Amino acid sequence: MQPLKLLNNVQKARLLHSLLTNEIPEFLGYLNEFTETVLNDKERIAAEWKDQMFDVGLWFELAAEVQRVMAKYPKDLYKSSAVFSDQLFGGFMAMFTAHALVQYTTSGKHTDPKFKQAVELFFG
Repeated sequence: MQPLKLLNNVQKARLLHSLLTNEIPEFLGYLNEFTETVLNDKERIAAEWKDQMFDVGLWFELAAEVQRVMAKYPKDLYKSSAVFSDQLFGGFMAMFTAHALVQYTTSGKHTDPKFKQAVELFFG
């Protein structure tokens, strides 16, 4: 196995899924709710947007893409660490999904304390 600092987001997500599979269904439920909130509250989010790295429009596109992925692979995202990581943590999608993952653990929605530690280690 490679050192942690050499792993990309897809590899980290695959490892997270493999190690703590029991937490993935709840996270995916949260991710679905998170995307709905983003897409249903565009005006407020756009008015408050301060991120200089990218335009708020990209954030909305990423939320919509996450919804498309979740609709296309509903069971595979739960069962397969490869599908979970490849589909949700590749490219720009990783910014959105990793943010949701950190929000999920920061808000205490996870049940396994090790899940938060793993998220902080991999994506914090």
